[in-house]
Amino acid sequence: MLDLIVEKGMIIDGTGSPGFYGAVGIEGEKVRVLRGDVSQVEAIGRIDASGKVVCPGFVDMHAHSGLVMLSQPQHEPKVMQGVTTELIGIDGNSYAPFRSHQDFLRFVELNSGLDGDPPLPGRWSTVAEYLAMFDNKVAVNVAYIIGNSPLRIATTGWKDKPASGADLENMKAILREGMEEGAYGISTGLDYPPGSYATTQELIELSKEAARLGGIYHTHVRNTLGDQYLDPLREAIDIGRYGEIPSHITHLSQQKRHPGGAEEILELVERSRDDGVDVTFDMFPSLYGSTRLTILFPQWTMDGGPERQKQVLASREGRDRLKEEIKPGVVSYDEMWLTYFKRPHNHRFEGKTISETASLMGKDPLDAMCDLLLEEDLQVCYVMAGTNGMTLPKFINHPLSMIGSDGVLLGDFPSPRTYGTFPTVLGKFVREEGGMSLPDAVRKMTSFPAQRLGIPDRGLLRDGFKADLVVFDPNTVDSPATRNQPKQFPIGISYVVVNGKVVVADGQHTGALAGRALRRGRFET
Repeated sequence: MLDLIVEKGMIIDGTGSPGFYGAVGIEGEKVRVLRGDVSQVEAIGRIDASGKVVCPGFVDMHAHSGLVMLSQPQHEPKVMQGVTTELIGIDGNSYAPFRSHQDFLRFVELNSGLDGDPPLPGRWSTVAEYLAMFDNKVAVNVAYIIGNSPLRIATTGWKDKPASGADLENMKAILREGMEEGAYGISTGLDYPPGSYATTQELIELSKEAARLGGIYHTHVRNTLGDQYLDPLREAIDIGRYGEIPSHITHLSQQKRHPGGAEEILELVERSRDDGVDVTFDMFPSLYGSTRLTILFPQWTMDGGPERQKQVLASREGRDRLKEEIKPGVVSYDEMWLTYFKRPHNHRFEGKTISETASLMGKDPLDAMCDLLLEEDLQVCYVMAGTNGMTLPKFINHPLSMIGSDGVLLGDFPSPRTYGTFPTVLGKFVREEGGMSLPDAVRKMTSFPAQRLGIPDRGLLRDGFKADLVVFDPNTVDSPATRNQPKQFPIGISYVVVNGKVVVADGQHTGALAGRALRRGRFET
C-alpha cells in the first residue's frame, strides 16, 4: 500500500521533456511514477491534481536561510512557493566551521544585515554539527557550501592581508574536512569582507582542493574589480578555468550602472563554455536587490572585524573620510529603502528611503546611516532596484541559467523576491511572456540545480528518487508580492511535499518539519 497518490495531474518530471498525464505514488520517502488507471491502487491518502501540474520540488540556488531557518523552522516564505531544497552558505558568508565561538559571534554580527541575528537552538563548531541542526527540524532540505570567510578568519584572521603558504594549507585542510562532512564546495562573496580580501590565486588554490572532492565554486563576483562590468566575471571564469572546477556565478544580470549591455555579459559566459570552462549562473526574476547596509562602506572600514567598523562609524574622523569617499551621485539615497530594525524607536524607518530617514532624523544621510548601524549593532538591511528590467528576461530564459531567490528574510519590507521568486517565473516569464516553455522552466528549478550541485536522488520525478514535489495550477500560479506589500504568499500552489511528508496542503502550511541537511556524495536510504 502506498502512503499517498497524487493523481489526475499533468506530470512534468524535471527533465525538460513535455508533460504527460499520470499519477505519482509516494512510498515512505520515495517516488513511484504510475501510468494508467490507478483507481484500484491502494493508498492511505490521495490528492486530486486535476487541472494542475505535478513536478519535482524547487531547488533555490541562493538562499540566506542558514540562521533564520533554525529559529523559524516552518520557513513559510520559501516552502509556500514550492521550494523543497535550498543552497545555503553562499556569498562566502557561511556559519561553519568556526573553531572559536567568539569569532562565530563576531561574524554573525558583521553579517547580521544580510542573514540576521536570530535566537539559535544550540551551538556548533564543525560542518557536521551544523548540518545536524537541520535534520528533521526544519520544513525544507538544505545543501551546504562553505564560505571562504570562515576559512580566512580561522587562518589569516580578520585583517586585510595576504595569506601565507601555511595559511593557505590550513585553509585547504579546513575546507577538505568540511567537504568530507558533507559540504558541496566553496562559495565567495567578493564584496563582503573578510572573504573579499582573498586574492584570485588564493581562490584558485582553494578551488583546486574543492574540485578534488567533487565540489563546485559558487561566487558573488568582485564587483569593484577593473571596469566593474566584465572584469569581475573574467576573474570568476579564470578561477573556474585554473582551479579546474565547475564555477557558478550567482545573481548574474545587467545592472543599471553597467556601461554595456546584457549581450556582452552572456557572450563572455558562452565563449568561456566554448573554451572548455564549466560555468553556469543563476538569477532571480525581480528588479529589487537586497543586502546588508554595511556593503555601502569601503572595505577598509571592516579591516579588523565588526569592532573596527563600529569604531570608524563612531568617529568624526572616520565619518569625514566616508563623506569624501561615498558620493550621493554614486549611492542613490533616494532609491534605497531600509528594513530590519530591532530598536522600537527605529521601527518608524521601516520601508523608508535613506533620504527620508535622514530627513526624519534631521541628519546628513551618511551620519544617519552611521548612527542607525551603531544603534542596531550593524544589522540594518536595504533594498533597491538595481537590475535593468529590460534585459532581465535574457538572463532568466538563458539555457545556462538556474533560479536563485537571493531572498533576504529580514524586516517588514524585504525584496518581493523573498516571497515570490518561483511563482513569478512560472506566472510571468512562462505563462504571460512565453519566454520559455513550462518544462524548461521546471528543469531550471529542479534537475538542473540538483545535477549542478551533485545531489543524486532529487530534482526528478523518477522511480526511487526522493519524494520532493509541488502541485500547482499553471493557469493561476503567480506572486502578489510587491515593493510596498512584499510579505504575501503566492497563489496557485496547492501542495508541497518534502521527503514524502505533506508540508503544504490546500495552500496552507501543515506544520510538518520534514527537511534535512543533504550531504555531498551520499545517497540517503
